[in-house]
Formats: sequence, C-alpha cells, structure tokens
Amino acid sequence: MTASGLLEEIADVGRDGKRGGYSRHAFDAPEHDLRTWFVERAQRLGLDVETDRNGNLWAWWGAPGPDAVVTGSHLDSVPGGGAFDGPLGVASALAAVESLQRKGFRPVKPFAVVVFAEEEGGRFGVPCLGSRLLTGTIDADKARGLRDQSGVTFAEAAVKSGLDAERLGADPDRLALVGRFLELHVEQGRGLVDLGRPVAVGSTVIAHGRWRFSFEGQGNHAGATLIADRADPMLPAAETVVAVRRLARTHADARATVGRLVPTPGGTNVIASTVDLWLDARVPGTGTPELVEEIRQAAGAAAEAEGCRLAVTRESYSDDVVFDAGLRRDLGGWLGDPPELPTGAGHDAAILSGFVPAGMLYVRNPTGISHSPEEFAEVDDVETGARALAEVLERLAA
Repeated sequence: MTASGLLEEIADVGRDGKRGGYSRHAFDAPEHDLRTWFVERAQRLGLDVETDRNGNLWAWWGAPGPDAVVTGSHLDSVPGGGAFDGPLGVASALAAVESLQRKGFRPVKPFAVVVFAEEEGGRFGVPCLGSRLLTGTIDADKARGLRDQSGVTFAEAAVKSGLDAERLGADPDRLALVGRFLELHVEQGRGLVDLGRPVAVGSTVIAHGRWRFSFEGQGNHAGATLIADRADPMLPAAETVVAVRRLARTHADARATVGRLVPTPGGTNVIASTVDLWLDARVPGTGTPELVEEIRQAAGAAAEAEGCRLAVTRESYSDDVVFDAGLRRDLGGWLGDPPELPTGAGHDAAILSGFVPAGMLYVRNPTGISHSPEEFAEVDDVETGARALAEVLERLAA
C-alpha cells in the first residue's frame, strides 16, 4: 500500500463536473465517503479509530496516552480543489504506518493518525474548524451557528453526522495527549520547484484571516428604476474588489483576495438588496489588521456614496506562526538537511502550534498551483515524502 496507490483509491470521490477538480466539504456525501474509506483503511492496519466531540477522526496505533506522536491532515477541499491538498497527508500517514509495521517497528510512545474536519472552510466559511474547536480557539456557540450556503448550521450538520452539538468545543483532555504533531502537505507554491528538491520542512505561516463585508442597499426592478434613484450595493462591492488589489500592493508581501461575492436575491433583472463579499487577507507580521482597516475605509466610502450601508464581520484570524525550532532542527538532521520554506497557506499544524510542538513537511508541486484542479505531485515525489514521513515518525515514536 503506497501513498500514491491510496490516493488512486479515492480519485473518483467528490469529482466536481462543473468546476473541475474536487468538491469535498464537511459532513457532505463525498467527505462522508472519504471518512468511511479512512476508517476502513486504518482498521486494516490494526488501528483503533474514534471520532472526537468535534468530528475529528483519530486512528490509534496502540493505546491512547500522553506525549503521543500524532500525524495527519484533512480530507475536505475547497470548491473545485485539487486532489492532493489534504488527502496527500492522510494517505502518506497510512502508508508510513504500514511501512513501519512491515519492518517490525512498534511505537514506544502513543501514536495516532488524525483527520481534521472542515480544514478548508469550504462549507461553513471558517478554516481549520476542527482543530480550532479542539484547541478552543473558536467560540463553540459561534461554530454551532455557522451556516452553509443552503442555510444549514454547523450544529445541524454535525448532529446529522452523529455528533452531539452541545459537546462541540474545546477538548483539553484530548489535546493534552498530543506530544508532537507533524503534518505532511503538498506545497502550495513554487519553492521546491525552483530549488529542485522533492521535500522541505515548514518554517513559518503568514498571519491571515477572513472577513465578511455586507453591503445593504435597496432591492428594486432593473428596468423600472432610474439610475439616479438607485442604492445598488453591487457598486460599492465592485469598488471594494478593485480596492483590495490596489491597497494590497502598498503592503510588502501582502496577499489579499476576494474569492466569493453573493448578491441577494441574485436575479438577472433585479437590483440586489444586499451583497456579501468575503475577503481573505494575509500580511507577514502585524500588518493584516492594518490592511483590512484600509479596505474597510475604502468600502465604507464607496457604500456611503451609493447610499448603502456596510457591516464588516471578522470570521477568523491567526497571527504569524513559527513552527517549533527543536522539531525543525530534528527534521532537518534526520532528513539530510532539506530546505526550510515559509508559506502563506494556513494549516491545522499552525493552529496546534500554539499548544504543542508542531511542524510540517512539504512535497514538491511541479505546477506551483494549488486550490485548483491543476494542483499536482509526481508519484516519485509522493513516495519520497511518505518515506521521509515514516523516517521521522519512527524516530519520534521510538
């Protein structure tokens, strides 16, 4: 059982015929099928699988206990995402366990493979929701009230999947079991391509967050309403999209994106009554809130000029993350001094890093493209990454 072979087993799950790539979201049918696949595969390896109060899956090699070595990633995707973001880390973890078992290794320390729920925020909007709930870095009531585009709350979806909505939230007893956490992930950029290397160690994650800008105007008839009589929220929303790019250019190494814009009611011949716009902003250091405030001011001025109202809601935010120095040093020594790379992409490892020593391994992506059907990794690189993960896990759990 190789990591690339495991990825082949799930290659048809959640294919998106409209967008291309994959759409696998928390507690939907494709993600449920992937969770079932993971449980079956883990049980074949003799691992004991349990679901925690927040919907995260834990596959234990031996009895759970403190100072556990934990590895894993996620199985959900962004809408129309690639095949590797998330599942590569899960498949590589399972393949690493099997390779260690074949050579007769048995962990001295407790050992687990974890699958975190709703890492991408593709359904309920908040990234790394499973790890945020585990660590208590999101309010449980806020999480319960999150809604998908159909109006279903996270609590309702969780209950339908067999969870107790009242128990969602911080899980300090489980978190206390984790001694070290290591996540393998496809690289979401060109660092390894440019360096000509197959594997890297993660160094930092840029501070990032998501904000919802809600513009409220006056819904009306597109043909019967004179231009002078309109309060059209689509105009300040459009001006905000342009302002995001313009203002991001004034901050060093900033990344700011509007990837989703939803008018209500959404008719072709209807002036929208409201327009919701989601901003993803990432600036190294402490610059993200400053950039967002500049965007808010520009959006507010555009809304006022059109006779509309604006409300801004912060949906998530994480400061800069520097992965554990001791673990990075160990990874570098054990793996023959691979390069260290920063990233602008968020990960569950970054959430856990505030509570336990955490680190990341990246596998080369020859396209340099991620969150897209063009995301890719060569079979040889996938297997090199899985072998590197097995090497590290053996040393950590010995």
